Amino acid sequence: MAIKALAWMVRAFEAPVYCYHEIVHNQLVVQRFESLGVIFVDDIAEVPDGSPVMLSAHGSAPEVVTAAEAAGGYVVDAVCPLVTKVHHEVKVRAKKGYSIVYVGHEGHEEAVGTMAVAPDAIHRVESRAEVHELPEFEQPVALLAQTTLSHRDWADVLDATKERFPDMWMPGRSDLCFATTNRQSALMQIAQRCDAVVVIGSANSSNTVALEKLAIDAGCDRVYRVNDARELPDDLTGTVGVTAGASAPEELVDSVIERLAPAAGVEEIRITDEDEYFPPPRNLRDLLTAVDMFATFAAGGAISTRPPVLDRHLAASAALAGLTTEDAAKER
Repeated sequence: MAIKALAWMVRAFEAPVYCYHEIVHNQLVVQRFESLGVIFVDDIAEVPDGSPVMLSAHGSAPEVVTAAEAAGGYVVDAVCPLVTKVHHEVKVRAKKGYSIVYVGHEGHEEAVGTMAVAPDAIHRVESRAEVHELPEFEQPVALLAQTTLSHRDWADVLDATKERFPDMWMPGRSDLCFATTNRQSALMQIAQRCDAVVVIGSANSSNTVALEKLAIDAGCDRVYRVNDARELPDDLTGTVGVTAGASAPEELVDSVIERLAPAAGVEEIRITDEDEYFPPPRNLRDLLTAVDMFATFAAGGAISTRPPVLDRHLAASAALAGLTTEDAAKER
């Protein structure tokens, strides 16, 4: 959703379009957008007043959202709905007087944004040792998590927190992202069959690093995290497992498999079909509809018979692959 949303902003606005933090943690995706005039910033103050800006999928601190809106430009918040759910849970628990134990990686954009929702009530941990160092809270305790944690990272800290705070509150549905947990489950099904495992994704992608760690913990002798096919070693033999971080475009997976050129073919391991759909942010949907209506009117078409703007069946990889410098220039 976030990749498609930023692709539409590139088409709709004159360059530059700004994005607060990397839209997703994938080197290829970020470089592709940079080549199209997107400027990624780590401080919202770097965005000139009146400029179009997108807030990344990882979620932003409330003061960042307020500052972006106050600057007077067109603002699209592409936060993942699963992260929004965690932000809501933090806000609700804090208002009810809970001390919140938040399992997340220090410095990760999602963790920073989530903790900013209720900084006086939240305590970040990412290990059993840090759980044991927490104070004895007088308030009731709630446990929440960064959405891209690995099963093992989450389970280990969960057990330690339950031991310390047996009456703690937890959400009825796990905070962990299905896109990451599905990939982790699939990898665990194949890891022990593999002589080597290739994990496709960037070093700053939490869920990609989690896949790399899982493969190592499963006992694979050779585990390689690569940004693209060019980083593959030349001496891979036997059975090679291939997996990818949640934001890795399909074309990266295809190029890695093509480079591996498996003599015995490819076996695809499927544990589930993901049919979840996150629509673009409402204000961006309204903008797309308005632009489409104007284009229909300008071309002499009938507004009443204009088909609706749909993106449910458009893959992010397709939106990104189809957005070239020339195409973006034509749209402008």
